[in-house]
Amino acid sequence: MDSSSILLGIVLAVTLVLIVSNRIRIDLVAILASLALAWLGLITPQEAISGFASNAVVAMASVMILGYGIERTGVTSRLARIIIRSAGTSERKIIATISMTVGLLSSVIQNIGAAALFLPATRRIGKKTGIPLSRLMMPMGFAAILGGTVTMIASGPLIVLNDLLRQAGEEPFTLFAVTPIGLPLLAIGVSLFALGGSRILPKKGVQEPEPTVAEIWGIDHPIRTCILPRESPLAGKTREEASFRTRYGLDLLAIRTPTEITIAPSRYTRLEPDQELAFLGPEEAFLTFITESGCVPSDNTSRLKEILDSGGFGFAELIVRHRASIIGKTLREIRFRQEFSIEPIVHQRGTGESRADFSDIHFAAGDIIVGFGSWDTLRLFARHHDLLLLSPPEGEEMRYRMGRRAVLIFAASLGLTITGIPISLALLTGAAGMVLSGILTADEVYRAIDWKIIALIAGLIPIGIAMEKTGAAALIGGFLTGALAGAPPIVIMIAVAILATVLSLIISNVAATVLLVPLVLVTGMETGVDPRALALLVAVCAQNSFILPTHQVNALLMGPGGYTTRDYLKTGGVMTIVFIAIAVTLMYLIMG
Repeated sequence: MDSSSILLGIVLAVTLVLIVSNRIRIDLVAILASLALAWLGLITPQEAISGFASNAVVAMASVMILGYGIERTGVTSRLARIIIRSAGTSERKIIATISMTVGLLSSVIQNIGAAALFLPATRRIGKKTGIPLSRLMMPMGFAAILGGTVTMIASGPLIVLNDLLRQAGEEPFTLFAVTPIGLPLLAIGVSLFALGGSRILPKKGVQEPEPTVAEIWGIDHPIRTCILPRESPLAGKTREEASFRTRYGLDLLAIRTPTEITIAPSRYTRLEPDQELAFLGPEEAFLTFITESGCVPSDNTSRLKEILDSGGFGFAELIVRHRASIIGKTLREIRFRQEFSIEPIVHQRGTGESRADFSDIHFAAGDIIVGFGSWDTLRLFARHHDLLLLSPPEGEEMRYRMGRRAVLIFAASLGLTITGIPISLALLTGAAGMVLSGILTADEVYRAIDWKIIALIAGLIPIGIAMEKTGAAALIGGFLTGALAGAPPIVIMIAVAILATVLSLIISNVAATVLLVPLVLVTGMETGVDPRALALLVAVCAQNSFILPTHQVNALLMGPGGYTTRDYLKTGGVMTIVFIAIAVTLMYLIMG
């Protein structure tokens, strides 16, 4: 072993110790490792920073942008509602439903794309059900990785495997050749977390969130909707004539017709048959209103409720500025709802508070109004000359009409990867499409990227380059061939599976496949084990990247899930052992 291999071993050992100890931020550790390799002369300065221009980093940043575009158009909120509707609030059912859905999706698209698509939806599910994200993110991410073993186009290692087999004169695998191994792996992985997640998943303490404006003011009632029938006594009346607040203590937040949605409808808005009405107020008051008005409560598929609950709308506190032009005027006089598209819920002056109809109360400087509206409308009050936004917005502007466009762009960019176009180019094209189509602004694109994750991936890539340049990878492969001579087939398969797993944790899984497949083909011919079976085992076990957050999917979910490296060591260690045991057993039975 020459000095360069020894130096590389030292850098790897120190890097792994720092990653496991969690004493230094993991992204900084990765950057320091790449710098150390350059200063020691193991790689060139250009290679040390090449990770920032790598396919993996460009693909990671692009998929973050695509996922953000999907989130901003309300698509993820609809996915979350569908999952909650089918799985209820049971943690086991939700974990199983999310994980299996993501796993099957990642069998036909890149696993990082499947994870990014469901990341916002999983966040919403956790918020709505109260399940900590640490209990949802890791099973979802691991399922995305497992889904990459179900078909021959699901992951980079399996895609490159057929090219390597052709180069070696071997018959390539068909599309579903790996399915008898990958599908059981996915099913067992999902079952492991659904049934035993309470024992192996990180038990993160749930940090109590800051109370929302609705909670502070005691107006955090669920939004309830109903359809106005033709025979209702309210049909044809105006909002003012209906007197929802005076008679029932309900606030009318919005009205939906077949063609539009009106937020904070004015007092002159006429109620028409077949309109959908959205109310805020106690359940008892709503039930009384239903009984007297004849309105029909909407079912769980209410489009209006779905939009209002999607995160694009909420409550905020507004204060009347000193010397404001509305001082001395009333809500009615300034036509508050028509002017601002905000539904006033509460009025406070000093210690006095009004929740009844305060339309005729004259404004004074310092008065506080709690209102409901879209976040993009409420943000306008940050610089308004009369009313000042006191509470920070709790959500983002939602662009619902662009949902179909966002899904098409996302699907098209993923579809390009199947045609053979590099994943980085395909996803970056999709990210550019999000901006050019008006779904995202250029500033939002930069905010969508988690730069910590980008630095982590970019810093780890030069380690793989150093492994190849110093000959360390070839040295390991040569040792494998010599050590396994004469061993039983099952032992050879176990050794190959472990080696592919370990190497994929240090370098990229595609690089591990490229390095090991030629070696195991020789090993198979010399030991009498089917070479194609060993090659397929390498490509499958190159996906066994659960024990460290070096895989793209793990890195993507590390921040949202609040995970540390130790969390991956514990939970991923269990998954790694199960993966090797199942993959080797099935490969031995099917192809051994």
